[in-house]
Amino acid sequence: MSLASLPLFVRLAGRPVILLGEGDIAEAKRRLLERAGAQIVDEAQAASLAIVAIEDEGEAQAAIARLKARAILVNAVDRPAACDFTLPAIVERGPVIVAIGTGGVSAGLAAALRQRLEAVLPATLGALAQGLHAARPALRARFPDGAERRRAIGAALSPGGRLDPLGPDHDVAGWLAGVDRPAARFESFVLTSRDPDDLTLRQARALAAADRVYHRVDVPDAILDRARADAVRIPTDAALATPPEGQVVDLAMKASA
Repeated sequence: MSLASLPLFVRLAGRPVILLGEGDIAEAKRRLLERAGAQIVDEAQAASLAIVAIEDEGEAQAAIARLKARAILVNAVDRPAACDFTLPAIVERGPVIVAIGTGGVSAGLAAALRQRLEAVLPATLGALAQGLHAARPALRARFPDGAERRRAIGAALSPGGRLDPLGPDHDVAGWLAGVDRPAARFESFVLTSRDPDDLTLRQARALAAADRVYHRVDVPDAILDRARADAVRIPTDAALATPPEGQVVDLAMKASA
């Protein structure tokens, strides 16, 4: 399944961004750019990004055409078909930023989801991120192998884990002082549906944690996409006789599926 857009986080501090338009919407975009540290400039100046918040359709389309002719990436407010990039709804917890986008189709839906997440994500989430960043040297010393280190962190951050992001304990130093080498884990599933929404919670969690995913060739990409982007995908004709080391998932489709 292809992505309609690739989410990116762009550092704008000190970088010029063109902003065209007046009124409440343009001012809202100005405040967002200022929070990101962007240098807001007019159309005559050089920039790589531009936001067009002009209400008049003719004026907006003319401005969009001029900017795109200069190879400037454009966000056109309320005109999703003309957008090279969109601005998501944002939930911010220190360095942790959750962005919700709909490809410009429904800002209202993105805002509603943001409000739900604001109520769920704890204020201490930023401190957890900072703690994990500060612990990097100690984590590398404890777990020199990258895959093993990733499994240890994944286990700690899993639901009910010692550092569960939605849990009460975000003491990274305390966790690191007592953490053991994570055990290898092998999961084998026979899928009864080609729809990724029909994955069980256990299956979805195993895919999200796997270092390697062995799968039959008829397992659909929509299922495989639920694994981490950096997980190795290995097509195979038969079930694994000897489970390999690490976090491994083996997938097959039910014959009648």
